[in-house]
Amino acid sequence: MSDILKTAAHPAVFPWLCLAFGLVVGSFLNVVIHRLPKMMERDWLEQCAELAHAGGSPAPPPQPKPETYNLFVPRSRCPACGHGIAAAENIPLFSWAMLRGRCSACKARISARYPLVELLGGIAAAWSAMRFGFGPAAFAAMAFAWCIIAASFIDFDTQLLPDSITLPLLWLGLLLNAGGLFTDLRSAVIGAAAGYLALWSVYWLFKLATGKEGMGFGDFKLLAAIGAWCGWQMLPLAILLSSFIGAAVGIALMVFARHGRSVPIPFGPYLGAAGIVALFWGPQLTRQYLSQFM
Repeated sequence: MSDILKTAAHPAVFPWLCLAFGLVVGSFLNVVIHRLPKMMERDWLEQCAELAHAGGSPAPPPQPKPETYNLFVPRSRCPACGHGIAAAENIPLFSWAMLRGRCSACKARISARYPLVELLGGIAAAWSAMRFGFGPAAFAAMAFAWCIIAASFIDFDTQLLPDSITLPLLWLGLLLNAGGLFTDLRSAVIGAAAGYLALWSVYWLFKLATGKEGMGFGDFKLLAAIGAWCGWQMLPLAILLSSFIGAAVGIALMVFARHGRSVPIPFGPYLGAAGIVALFWGPQLTRQYLSQFM
């Protein structure tokens, strides 16, 4: 191991390097949160147009070629005035503070959620480094937390959990645990199946009882991914924590924000938070709980 790598891997240095890198990743997560739902909408519209044309509907008149739009193109810009964001205006946390939360061109307000996501990305990376130390587990835990952050905010905005996040997260958990990184492969496979089936069963029981859909299919896949990463043993903890947090937030919204009962509340952020707790502290919490009965 080179001297530079030894220095980077030192317990006093590694978390700080990860914090800085996590802040940069958090800035990219803001792009994912903003653009991925729009990319999904574009894909759905294109598929609907193709199906309508295949079904015999007349072809629409030629349209100008749409602007390339993905996670990297075009450059980030102010949604209010279209001002292109320069590199100096895109430094995590620092730029938002220096601009006082406003666009440098039109002075439109920039949501405080942007630095919040950056900060969460940095904290997730730094804590992964402190919790697991320099090695594959730390970098894997960072990736898990970053995916959870992006999926949670997208679900909060749109009530959608994209397959392009949940399914790769599920498969990555199984692949990592093929080598026993966080749990054994058998527990991971059972966890993925049990996680999906647990919420799938709740969904159908609720629908048969009320005629309404209580949650989306993305929630099933997210819990399956949590099971694949943490193993089936952590699923009761994840379900209990997410249900408790979700119920507390829902009651608070109805009492203090006059949130109507018919207005849907995304469950993904609470599942994601519970998944992070399960990955980082699940075994310790489970042992402490079980020790009370022994």
